[in-house]
Amino acid sequence: MTPAAPRLALHTWTLDTTPLPDAVAAAKSAGWDAVELRRVDWSRAREAGRAATWVEDTVRASGLPVACVGVEFGWMWADGADRTRLLGVFDEQCARAKALGCQTVMSPVDKGRGDVARAAASVREVGDIAARHGVRLAVEFNSQCEQLNTLERLREVLAKAAHPTCGLLFDAYHMQRSGGSPRSLDDVRGDEIVYVQFSDVPRGDVKPGEVLNRLPPGQGCVPFKEFFAAVRAKGYAGFLS
Repeated sequence: MTPAAPRLALHTWTLDTTPLPDAVAAAKSAGWDAVELRRVDWSRAREAGRAATWVEDTVRASGLPVACVGVEFGWMWADGADRTRLLGVFDEQCARAKALGCQTVMSPVDKGRGDVARAAASVREVGDIAARHGVRLAVEFNSQCEQLNTLERLREVLAKAAHPTCGLLFDAYHMQRSGGSPRSLDDVRGDEIVYVQFSDVPRGDVKPGEVLNRLPPGQGCVPFKEFFAAVRAKGYAGFLS
């Protein structure tokens, strides 16, 4: 049997300065299968005085599915009013994803340092929120963060959380920047992978902390043939963004 063709989603970050209607129209015209939306897409719409459902209405009008909806990071180790606000944002983004027929929300890890057990407890808490909305959470390690900057460190948190709604976001860019490789997935179970993103890393020296230097696949140093083969070998059949 011939494997199903991969489903490609265009992340709105790719066309960050392009108005959302134009970005979605470009994605559809170019043949992308879906789009990925960010929290900032709604924030910018609100700041521009748009209706509360303008983002949803814009995407629905295009006919493109939504592969994933981003939340706001920072909830792992936040306290007090900030934590309350971030959990409210998480709940709101899950509701928006469900309304769009999207089954996945994503969040990067926190940037700083903190207790692993507390991070795991926070994953369980937001996992319960996601479950109430019928969506799954993909958590992304960030190679430029202080602590949760590798696949292995994120897996430790997720293993402690042991929440069925939560899993990995495997990103080719952060894989490469963290010193990993497609072989990093060798001991990862297929059901741990919730979502996959891909972009290339410039060759040569890269500035620590910089993440806006991403390139189209093939223009940098990520071994994409091996990357996609490793993802497929795990049985992942979701969107590639």
